[in-house]
Amino acid sequence: MNLSLSDIEKDNLLNSLKTANLKFQQTYPGDKPDRQPVHTVYGGANLFKSDTCVKMGEIALKNLKTYSPDFVTLAKILQLKSHEELPDSGKKIEKLTKKLGKMNEQKRKKEKAWLSYSVYNKIIQKLQTEAVEDFRIDFEDGFGNRPDEEEDATAESAANELAIGMKNKTISPFIGIRIKPFTEDLKFRGTRTLDIFLTTLLEKTNGRLPDNFVVMLPKVTIPEQVVTLVMLFEIFEKKNNLVPGTLKMETMVEATQVIMDDEGRNPLMKIIRAGEGRCVAAHFGTYDYTASCGITARYQTMAHPVCDFAHHMTKVALGGTGIFLSDGATNVIPVAPHRGKDLTAKQIKENKQSVHNAWQIGYRHIMHSLINGFYQGWDLNPAQLPMRYAATYNFFLSSIDDATLRLKAFVDRAAISTLTGDIFDDAATGQGLLNFFLKAMNCGAISEEEALGTGLSIGEIRSRSFYKILQGRRAK
Repeated sequence: MNLSLSDIEKDNLLNSLKTANLKFQQTYPGDKPDRQPVHTVYGGANLFKSDTCVKMGEIALKNLKTYSPDFVTLAKILQLKSHEELPDSGKKIEKLTKKLGKMNEQKRKKEKAWLSYSVYNKIIQKLQTEAVEDFRIDFEDGFGNRPDEEEDATAESAANELAIGMKNKTISPFIGIRIKPFTEDLKFRGTRTLDIFLTTLLEKTNGRLPDNFVVMLPKVTIPEQVVTLVMLFEIFEKKNNLVPGTLKMETMVEATQVIMDDEGRNPLMKIIRAGEGRCVAAHFGTYDYTASCGITARYQTMAHPVCDFAHHMTKVALGGTGIFLSDGATNVIPVAPHRGKDLTAKQIKENKQSVHNAWQIGYRHIMHSLINGFYQGWDLNPAQLPMRYAATYNFFLSSIDDATLRLKAFVDRAAISTLTGDIFDDAATGQGLLNFFLKAMNCGAISEEEALGTGLSIGEIRSRSFYKILQGRRAK
């Protein structure tokens, strides 16, 4: 058979296409396998202490045990799967708890109460061991506008406390600060706070930053604000003998102009590129964004439709780039309205109803975020932490069987396929499936051993790379 195209013609065309394909892959490398925290806790810089994260865990655990002393209570409040089949009386709940506690995980998983029991106990374990995954020492909304002398002093004291926390190992695995925005009226204040904080911290730690340290720049509307922060980073790194690129940043999606600019375009990719590889995440600011849409305070909630629009636009703009995306915060705090020891029966009941109502709202908001592909959100109070983990664990554990079958089938199919040229598409799709398990393991929803049901080995799981797994499988 005579072919119409010569080898030279085909090579020239396909080599040109290769250049375009590789450029696309560089821009959209896919989801990163790196650990992403399930939340960021924002706390006023003036309140930050070296053991803040530890104390938040203690408060959160007390809150959980006070208003849900057993797993059945929580299951019924949140209407977890099979909650209607769980017992109501205290003695029956105690008997069921003891029965489940004596079972191994494989046997327990066959019980209808397994999901509720597992979620509850994993929450307790998490609050006892790593209640806060990410903390942001806040000099913006959580701190407010104060006299320069006060913010200067707070920047120095917060840095000192962070240095103590680093030494005592009482800080969260991810941590950072949020400075004031680089708007025309606040850019000098934001820069000064950053300088004081970092200079003080490095002096106290002999030039060492905490692991996963990040600077949050809020209310970004134009790339030039990010460019300025990057240039400040470069100056600071040089003067303090830090390796170039050490300082990382996050941006915030808080205004309509960052969803669509004056030319009718979404500017988020430009803003990320302005970070020159230093920008690792984009966080949604629920209340500033809804306010920028003209929504009145009463209706400014994560459940408002304008938030879903902004989320999807952010996903469309930054999907596949490896930038971590975070949803915002629920502002309904599960704190009892009545305080003190001598409360009436009515007050005790009102406290319980108030906390349970706030739990339900927070749980629904977090589940909505997870279902829509936002695996991180904000928390503002330690009492919100139990519901952060309740929703997160329910999300992963409810989906684990389906995800296991999907990944196992994909691995088997990909491993026996014929290797022809670039296998990026296989690797990118597989990485997305693998990342589900990595996220579940990172937050404590499942263990490495439980992920073995996918057919992957411990070594393959720890590689965190589907590309490496595929290469290893095909080499055998």
